[in-house]
Amino acid sequence: MAHPVWIWQYAQWPHFCWNDSSLIGLLARVHEKQGRLVGMMDSLGFETQSASSLDALTEDVLRNAEIEGLLLNKEHIRSSVARHLGIDLSGAAGTDHYSEGVVQVLMDAVNHADEPLTEERLFNWHSALFPTGRSGITPITVSAYRTGDEPMLVVSGAMGRERVHYEAPPSDRVTEEMRKFLQWFNEESPVDDLLKAGIAHLWFVNIHPFDDGNGRLTRTLTDMLLARADGQPKRFYSMSAAILRNKNSYYDTLEYTGKHGLDITQWLMWFLQTLEYAIDTAHERTTQVLHKALFWQRHRDKVLNDRQIKMINRLWDGFEGKLSTGKWAKMTKSSQATALRDIQDLEAKGILRKTDDKGRNVGYELIKG
Repeated sequence: MAHPVWIWQYAQWPHFCWNDSSLIGLLARVHEKQGRLVGMMDSLGFETQSASSLDALTEDVLRNAEIEGLLLNKEHIRSSVARHLGIDLSGAAGTDHYSEGVVQVLMDAVNHADEPLTEERLFNWHSALFPTGRSGITPITVSAYRTGDEPMLVVSGAMGRERVHYEAPPSDRVTEEMRKFLQWFNEESPVDDLLKAGIAHLWFVNIHPFDDGNGRLTRTLTDMLLARADGQPKRFYSMSAAILRNKNSYYDTLEYTGKHGLDITQWLMWFLQTLEYAIDTAHERTTQVLHKALFWQRHRDKVLNDRQIKMINRLWDGFEGKLSTGKWAKMTKSSQATALRDIQDLEAKGILRKTDDKGRNVGYELIKG
């Protein structure tokens, strides 16, 4: 027999192995950060928790699709997520049938993470991703595993010059492959929860059981297992956003692993590093929320006008470049004189100060401490 080309052609598939000593330090660090983030969020009020979860879930839905080149309507997704969380967004945009469907998939995965993953559940998710029964204009099999004799290839490049990155198991093997996967997914396992999320990600995407949507469903299953690992359905970080940031290395690592046998240490290392980045990002964002809340608490007795409140929040939430009277006037639709009075009033109240930058235009920054 010829040497296997793809990971599923090895005789021991799907019995993966990895080097524990290479992962143990990183795994312990990610667990510590995971626990610290969940603990920090537990110490916050219900409204702050809900707002953080709304942001993370919205980001996850959007970036999961964007990894595949699909751009969804942010306001529709946010509105749908808010409705599922019971959050009233005054003036929020409506939603649409497709946005509601993709949000339902993620919400079902994380809100019911401890419930068994079944074929029916997977098929329902798949149907929500392809409500018209088409991928673009191409008809596909929906709510069922792929069929047919044509190989399932992951390719890139122009027509006639395609590069094959991966070939999945033949269609006639998919049902049995998925039976094994679902049994493993649902059973109690001695494998660490975070490692199980990484293994499930790799295993499912290598089976590639559907005509389309495999990547999005792979990352949904990852979110499901991470919700189990966190011990709660509320999401405070987005794995899909972290994957999108490292999209090239994501595909490179998957491709390498799919061609180099059953030792998946390199993949698990990449997965844990990316998860760590997602948690670090969420921790920084949560710290920012706490500091912002303390800032407003310190200045709760100071009288501010609507323009000042708007601009202070903009400075907290991320303001590019240097704040000047010109930018203030433009963003608040006021005159330069009004802008200068607003800024000088905030200086006097100990909220703004001049920056140390040298240049013609005076710049201002928040006094956050």
